[in-house]
Amino acid sequence: MRKVLLPAVGAIFMLLGAAPQSQTKTAATPDPVFVLETVKGVIEIRLFRSEAPRSVDHVLALIKRSFYRGQRFHRVEKALVQTGDPQSRDMSREAYWGKGNSGSPIGVFERIKTRLHVRGAVGLAHSGNAAGADSQFYIMKGASPSLDGKHAVIGQVVAGMAVVDKIAVRDLIKNTTLK
Repeated sequence: MRKVLLPAVGAIFMLLGAAPQSQTKTAATPDPVFVLETVKGVIEIRLFRSEAPRSVDHVLALIKRSFYRGQRFHRVEKALVQTGDPQSRDMSREAYWGKGNSGSPIGVFERIKTRLHVRGAVGLAHSGNAAGADSQFYIMKGASPSLDGKHAVIGQVVAGMAVVDKIAVRDLIKNTTLK
């Protein structure tokens, strides 16, 4: 009886010019969900970490250190609501709300061409320099195509749009968590 030597699986793939595929599939890490507990109710935001990793990681670091807890929504318009200024914790500084941030801007603009400013989109605010975006973010109450390409869309509301619609200036963020 003659012995037949079989080449290793990897060698066969190399001969065929293809890489072997892993037999075990790894599940993709799901996008984190940012939970905002406000005085009007709970808002859940799925963050697009795979599409805007530096921006989302920056916001995640702020959430983990409870940066947004106790802040207020300082801007409410027909098309959006905005928060993220730590000065909004102090009612006596209301005239300055919207001018503050965490002090460490992201330093890069991650424009996601497939993400538009539609109802429920969450974007990073900045005052003219997209790389200067930091802690302030807004939630769209309606579509605003004029913002597309000018601000990074980093997430989408997945629950609580009725709460977003009720938000008023001075409304408090009671707590923030991740799930």
